[in-house]
Amino acid sequence: MSGVRVLVGTQKGAFILTSDEARKDWEISGPHFAGWEIYHINGSAVNPNRLYASQSTGWFGQLIQRSDDGGETWEPVGKDFAYEGTPGTHQWYDGTQHPWEFKRVWHLEPSLSEADTVYAGVEDAALFKSTDGGQSWQELPGLREVKGGLWQPGAGGMCLHTILLDPNNPNRIFVAISAAGAFRTDDGGETWLPINKGLISPWELPDSAADVGHCVHNLAMHPSQPNVVFMQKHWDVMRTDDAGDMWHEISGNLPSDFGFPIAVHAHEPETVYVVPIKSDSEHYPPDGKLRVYRSRSGGNEWEALTNGLPQENCYMNVLRDAMAVDALDECGIYFGTTGGQLYASADAGDSWMTIAPNLPKILSVEVQTLK
Repeated sequence: MSGVRVLVGTQKGAFILTSDEARKDWEISGPHFAGWEIYHINGSAVNPNRLYASQSTGWFGQLIQRSDDGGETWEPVGKDFAYEGTPGTHQWYDGTQHPWEFKRVWHLEPSLSEADTVYAGVEDAALFKSTDGGQSWQELPGLREVKGGLWQPGAGGMCLHTILLDPNNPNRIFVAISAAGAFRTDDGGETWLPINKGLISPWELPDSAADVGHCVHNLAMHPSQPNVVFMQKHWDVMRTDDAGDMWHEISGNLPSDFGFPIAVHAHEPETVYVVPIKSDSEHYPPDGKLRVYRSRSGGNEWEALTNGLPQENCYMNVLRDAMAVDALDECGIYFGTTGGQLYASADAGDSWMTIAPNLPKILSVEVQTLK
C-alpha cells in the first residue's frame, strides 16, 4: 500500500498509524510493549519493513526490539551496551570527576544505504553502531575523547539525542548532545570535531563561546543540502551553511526562541518548522496557544500555523524527537504532544487534524513514506 506509516513512541508503549496518500483516514496499531517507555521507534530507509524500538523501564532496564514485518511481530536484539573496556552496563571511569553510566537509548538511526547498519545515541552520552541488524553493538569511542570530561547533563540527562547521516557521504555524521553541543565526524566515527562556533550560551557556561558545553536540543537537515544544518538550541534557532564550521541565529520574529523539535520540508530545503514554548522553566506554548511556526526562507521570517490547533488553554509541550515529515508530493507534517495528542497536516502545515487524540505522553514521532 502506498501512503505513510507513522511511528509513535510514548510513555506507555508504541503505536503505529497507517494511511493512504490522502492521509484522511487512519488505522492505529498498538500499544506495542504496553506499559513500557518507548523512547524512540524508527524505520529503515532501505527496508521499509525493518523497524527498531528503544524499550525501557526503571525496573527491567533497556532493550532494543526489532521488527522485520512493519511492526506485526517483534524480537529483542542486541547484547548489553557497554562503554569501551567495561563489562555489561556498569560505570566507566575516564579519569575525570564523574563516571559514565549506561542508562537508556534515546535515539535509533538506521543507515541510509545499508540494511543491517543502525546507530544508537545513549545516555550517558555516547554513540553506538551495529552492522548486524542490532544483534551486537560497538561504541564509537572517539566521540567521548572530545573533552568528554567537560560535558554536563541537561535537564533531561546527559544524552546523545540526535543523529544526522549525510546522504552524499556515508563517513559524515552529525550528532547533538545535551549539554555538550554538536559534533561532526568525516571518517565514519573514528575522529570527531566539536562544531559549536557561533553558539552563545551565557546562562550555561562561564565562557559563553566555549567549544563544548552548549545545550543543543535538536538538529535537522535536508538531504539535498547536507552542508546546511538547522538547530534548535536551548535558546536560539540557529543555522550553518558550512556543515557546522560556523553558526548564525535565525530566530527572527519567533515569539520565543526556546523549544525542542525542528524539521525541514521534504521538498523545500529552505522551509523549516519549529514549535516554540515559553521558556526553559515554563514548558508550554506562549499564551497557551499551540502554534507551529514555518519559515519559507531558511529562517528569520516566521509565520504561525494555527488552523486546526488549539488556540486557548493549551499547556502541553512537544519534545525534541516528536516532529517528523513525510515525502509525499504534498509534504505532510506530524507532531505529538506531552498531553498525548498526535497532529498531522497533509498540506505542509496550512491545516491540521488530530489523528490520535488520547495517546500516552508522546516521546517520539517518525514517519515512513510507503511506495
